[in-house]
Amino acid sequence: MCSLRQAIEVISSLISYSHPIKVFSVKWQLIRNKLEELCSSLTALENCDSIQNPILSGMISAIVASASDCYDLARRCVDLSYNGKLLMQSDLDVMVAKFERHVKNLFGICTTGILTQGFAIVVSRPGVNACKDDMRFYIRDLLTRMKIGDLEMKRQALLNLYDVVVEDDKYVKILVEVGDIVNILVSLLDSVELEIQQEAAKVVSVISGFDSYKSVLIGAGIIGPLIRVLESGSEISKEGAARSLQKLTENSENAWSVSAYGGVTALLKICTSVDSRTALVCPACGILRNLVGVDEIKSFMIEEGAVPALIKLARSKDEAVQLSSIEFLQNIASVDDSVRQLVAREGGIRALVRVFDPKSACSSESREMALRAIENLCFSSTVYIIMLMNYGFMDQLLFFLRNGDVSVQELALKAVFRLCGKSEETKKAMGDAGFMSELVKFVDAKSFEVREMAAVALSSLVSVPKNRKRFVQDDRNVGFLLQLLDQEEANSGSKKLLISILLSLTSCNSGRKKIASSGYLKNIEKLAEAEVSDAKRLVRKLSTNRFRSILNVIWHS
Repeated sequence: MCSLRQAIEVISSLISYSHPIKVFSVKWQLIRNKLEELCSSLTALENCDSIQNPILSGMISAIVASASDCYDLARRCVDLSYNGKLLMQSDLDVMVAKFERHVKNLFGICTTGILTQGFAIVVSRPGVNACKDDMRFYIRDLLTRMKIGDLEMKRQALLNLYDVVVEDDKYVKILVEVGDIVNILVSLLDSVELEIQQEAAKVVSVISGFDSYKSVLIGAGIIGPLIRVLESGSEISKEGAARSLQKLTENSENAWSVSAYGGVTALLKICTSVDSRTALVCPACGILRNLVGVDEIKSFMIEEGAVPALIKLARSKDEAVQLSSIEFLQNIASVDDSVRQLVAREGGIRALVRVFDPKSACSSESREMALRAIENLCFSSTVYIIMLMNYGFMDQLLFFLRNGDVSVQELALKAVFRLCGKSEETKKAMGDAGFMSELVKFVDAKSFEVREMAAVALSSLVSVPKNRKRFVQDDRNVGFLLQLLDQEEANSGSKKLLISILLSLTSCNSGRKKIASSGYLKNIEKLAEAEVSDAKRLVRKLSTNRFRSILNVIWHS
């Protein structure tokens, strides 16, 4: 009776012998794949006592007998001494089927409990600089344990597999190359043993992070099992499944599969459950966000109550949940006015304003996200802008323009810049709130982009007569602008912006008088002579009968 060691040697020898064969190469590659699976499985069983396990001993004998028959076929292919191609093709197909049967039988007898942790040798993990063959052998050994080991062996194999794929990307590539391991992982997601399921979900989550291998997972039918885990798995399993689905749905082609397996309903259930943890809710929101690009799925989400559910999450005290839900709301309503109306009706705009509120305990990142969402959802409609004003948004925006962190302050300035291009009523409200005196300060900023936004916004606000009068009432405002204009280091771009604001102020009598009597008129005249844009127009506006004759020399020369 053959020992395990003899069987392994016979199969290894047969694999080596078959490599030089030039004919029927596809068939022989299939045979080698099956032989490698057998070899890996038998190696893992090497210290299992075949005398104490007669069923296993009989299996080993059958495998060796099949290997002997295969040797004969290999010899004839090497010598080209076979009788007819069709007959040899048929014989090789039979051999592939035999080895496939041996693999399945070996799996079957070992899952009945013949193989346990006590019987199996432990293959050491390869070192840091191990060659690919050693890494491949280790992965094959883990595959064998996942296929034919008892519960504890499967669990330990999955733990070891997770460790190597997290620490070294090369193992992920080898894992995908080794036949059957992805299929085994997919099947383990449906395991009734929660420990096995959650460890498999963790490994799949790592693999799904590689764009090159997402198609392999999809091809193995991963979507259905992942959705089933979301529906009935443990919390840890659900978190792993959600992370995987979030990565896989970055490709919109996979959106329909998620929907077809009931994924949208499962995800919304997670988002509305008070028991769901942050680590699960955030990727669930991310998956839903990835799916809204498909109109039919978006409509279904809305029918199932996604908008009020995610608005509720936006009120959460958990920063990560806040960010994920606000990003979803922004995506689902970005190009759809009917959804924006729904967000407004369900209290979404008020919720965003509360997140942005300086009195709230929200982080800077949450405030920035809320402000971006407010811009995208509200700034295109006068109705929503009025709603924002009623909620106190203008005061909040002014606060962060004065006191915000650099990142929030910059976003606030951009929001102000956009709002200044809206209705006359909006501009009046901003003038009344005190935005103009703050914008003046930004006109002297180091960044040209900031100076430009502030100047354009200020120019837009002072185009409103009421705002012009308010602005020039404070002598410091006009004086500061003229002082900046007089600075030698001010570049031509800054001067053009300043002149544009001053030009707007000349539409007001008091503004025109303050500029004309300020002592900076000669500087403005020099700019006009230098052909600086709009400087001549400014001088014309400032001209009076008293000095018009002096200026005629400039204009008619």
